Amino acid sequence: MWPTRPGETVGAVRAVVLVALGTALMALSAKVNLPLPYVPMTLQTLVVLMIGAAYGWRLGSATMVAYLVEGALGAPVFAGPIGGIAPLVGPTAGYLFGFIAAAFVTGWLAERGWDRSVMLLFAAMAVGHIVILAAGFGWLAFGLGLGAAKAFQVGIVPFVAASLVKNALGATLMPAARRLIDRRR
Repeated sequence: MWPTRPGETVGAVRAVVLVALGTALMALSAKVNLPLPYVPMTLQTLVVLMIGAAYGWRLGSATMVAYLVEGALGAPVFAGPIGGIAPLVGPTAGYLFGFIAAAFVTGWLAERGWDRSVMLLFAAMAVGHIVILAAGFGWLAFGLGLGAAKAFQVGIVPFVAASLVKNALGATLMPAARRLIDRRR
């Protein structure tokens, strides 16, 4: 979404600024949350998928890695006033690490034109949501030992409807943002 110019310095500055902006948006989206028994519902998945679609797979994935590193170092960027290692080994761990893969997949699809149509972008974001939910489910079921039935009940079911709404919102907002940016050029 930010036009590139020739030169390594400009490219590096651009990447650093976009990563910083992306991690700040991730931190803000984590603060909008609905507490649930194991994993809170946040706006993070919407932001992850929009970053993937806007930044592409390389920078989108790098932004998610930077976000997790910030949190691991103690910055209070996760849901609630939380930072440190605990969220990266607790019930939210699978979802958090799934953010990297989801940004990768959504960005990869966007780079292949899936971001130019609302329906295709909805589908790309749906794939990203499936990746996040699958990683969260896997961690809850096997990493924490909840078992498949309990992990599905607490880690998938509460998030399905919200994921569809977030997909629709993201798939609608991204083309609108691109049109706005294209008009300013």
